[in-house]
Amino acid sequence: MDDKYLQDISEIKNMMNKSSQFISLSGLGGIMAGIYALIGAFIAHILIENNNNNYGSGNYDKIITLESHTFKLIVLTALLVLVLSIATAILLTYNKTKRGGETVWNSSSKRLLTNFMIPLVTGGIFGLLLLRNGSYGLIAPVTLIFYGLSCVNASKYTLRDVRYLGITIIIIGLLATEFSGYALEFWALGFGICHIVYGSMMYFKYDRN
Repeated sequence: MDDKYLQDISEIKNMMNKSSQFISLSGLGGIMAGIYALIGAFIAHILIENNNNNYGSGNYDKIITLESHTFKLIVLTALLVLVLSIATAILLTYNKTKRGGETVWNSSSKRLLTNFMIPLVTGGIFGLLLLRNGSYGLIAPVTLIFYGLSCVNASKYTLRDVRYLGITIIIIGLLATEFSGYALEFWALGFGICHIVYGSMMYFKYDRN
């Protein structure tokens, strides 16, 4: 009798967790986002190197401006990485929820998206303000820190691994602020390597079951 009671309590707890958490995030989506980010960082590195070769050695922050062709190409690359990452994550998450007989757009996913977007949009606006004021060296750290905050803020509505991913990226963002000369490398580490590592962990822990 006691065993049946404990089993019922456990089942009720699991049902409550499923109703309050969106657990169908795809680990493969994180892996692909990391790969896209690494490719984007490599392209940005090539663009910066070509720009330096054209203008000579020196601090490229003073050479690459909002009006420059190189800056526009870097922004275009970043947007393509973002679009590909979002599209891939949506597609893989949809396939995962479909296999599990669930729906993507429910109360849990709405709470997850809302809590994720608040810091992300704030960081995006902050980044645009930095761009307008010519503080180019802070763009990479700001995007890392606010993205990490987004992950931490949304983690209570999804897998716990997302929280650890967010904390890791926040630390990387702070390091990128201190060592501003390696902003692109830290950006690749945070958005690229970390996504691949945590995406792989999530895939082997959840997706293969």
